[in-house]
Amino acid sequence: MPKAMQTRLPNLSPRLYRMPPPMSEKDWQAQVVQLAGTFGWMVQHSRPAQVGDRWMTAITGNVGFPDLVLAHRTKGVIFAELKTETGRMATAQTDWRDTLAAHVEWHLWRPSDLDAVMRRLSRAA
Repeated sequence: MPKAMQTRLPNLSPRLYRMPPPMSEKDWQAQVVQLAGTFGWMVQHSRPAQVGDRWMTAITGNVGFPDLVLAHRTKGVIFAELKTETGRMATAQTDWRDTLAAHVEWHLWRPSDLDAVMRRLSRAA
């Protein structure tokens, strides 16, 4: 084959085709909150604050409450725990899940659940 007709394959070096870094829980939460706002949901989240050299979330009651409470006039109320792809729920979080899920809509959402999250937030309860 003449040299002019030969095609050169691209350099398929693995370093050029790395997967993006995993999404942090903070970034995932920001994405869910933004989607919720887009679809008209009210959002409640208790943020930790730095007190001296420690981070604390001021609460009265049991620890482990879900990350988000989402409420919509016609689409319902959702309690959502957000985790990274590899994040694990603490015992206190599973206690809240077990108590809430029997009575209300409760979800564990990970970044790989984005399509399901969008479907749920866009539809009626």
